[in-house]
Amino acid sequence: MRLLHTSDWHLGQSFHQFDRRAEHQAFLDWLLGVLEAEAVDALLIAGDVFDTSNPSAQAQAQLYRFLAEARRRLPQLGIVMTAGNHDSPGRLEAPAPLLSALEAHVLGQVGRQGDVDAALGRLQVPLRDAAGREAAWCIAMPFLRPDDLPRVEGADDPYAAGVAALYRRAFALADARRQPGQAIVALGHLHLAGGEVSEDSERRIVIGGAEALPAGIFDPRIAYVGLGHLHRAQRIGGDPTRRYCGSPLPMSFSEVGYRHQVVLVELAGEGVAETREIPVPRSVDLLQVPARPAPVDAALAALAALELPPLPEERWPYLHVRVQLSGPEPGLRARIEEAIAGKPVRLARIETSTLRGALPAAAPALSVDELNALKPEAFFLRLYQHRFGSDAPPELMAAFGELLDTPAAEGAA
Repeated sequence: MRLLHTSDWHLGQSFHQFDRRAEHQAFLDWLLGVLEAEAVDALLIAGDVFDTSNPSAQAQAQLYRFLAEARRRLPQLGIVMTAGNHDSPGRLEAPAPLLSALEAHVLGQVGRQGDVDAALGRLQVPLRDAAGREAAWCIAMPFLRPDDLPRVEGADDPYAAGVAALYRRAFALADARRQPGQAIVALGHLHLAGGEVSEDSERRIVIGGAEALPAGIFDPRIAYVGLGHLHRAQRIGGDPTRRYCGSPLPMSFSEVGYRHQVVLVELAGEGVAETREIPVPRSVDLLQVPARPAPVDAALAALAALELPPLPEERWPYLHVRVQLSGPEPGLRARIEEAIAGKPVRLARIETSTLRGALPAAAPALSVDELNALKPEAFFLRLYQHRFGSDAPPELMAAFGELLDTPAAEGAA
């Protein structure tokens, strides 16, 4: 049978205040085409379906329209969807009784029942092949919080030990239920050791000091482990059956070079016959201009030289401008906006870095009490020196002095 692994849709996300509904819809429309073209039997979504725990009505409607259309086009398609750390477990599970009519299984949390095995039983989802026969079992594990985990006495890392114990018990239940020749696959929304994190875009999962979990928490008899949370598509330890599929859209400019994808998994009996990455087309480009931080005039010239094809506004590229400063530039944004006026591009971010000079003499570090005793002019001067590596020009210090005097003058009047 054929499975398609995806995760981290982050429906409802805005990109530097720009609405991304059109991008998400382009991905979902493309995904429907892939499901049909590849004759997929089950779609596995490993968490972070929404970007926030309280998604907008539009984001929720976008998900439910997709699920209904997927079922209409592929009546045999099974769907397994789990909650990630961005999702609200209860909110994601709320429509589960209705979605079950679409063969969509939604798992937001393990459950708080006293019998852990009973709680885990609901996370065992049978997967059916094109003929409607049970061909595999999915351990649909959502993002795990401390309250979800069994206590492991004497563990050095209680969280990691609890996660490992929970997956062991979940596998034992699935192993007892399956028939010979049926594979077991598992979903997880977590950070495995060795996984490469995306700068700026992933919410760190730090619980009791635990960050990355060992890949050994998954029994080697599990045929395929489909992971969510890390946005860069990657195999853990080079194993094609233990992997993050990554997010389908870039979540920040740090992901500009990512090759976003979904993963097609072909099962054969109790194992994996083949995995294949399917690249996700990027409907909106990310531009970084200049390629490296440059002085103001050079950056403005690069922006003025931009030539972009005409596109509908919802497909205009996002622009990240990188400028190297040697001193304050209070009118920088206005100059950048003037340079790109009339161009089909959306200014998303201006990043400034400082070209530091050498101070005449290194300023000694001050204690908190010494800082509190500084007059505002001295504090401003030290801050300028720290930021730009030189003394503030006299005209700037004079302007700062005028600013300090203004409230007193107004009060006297």
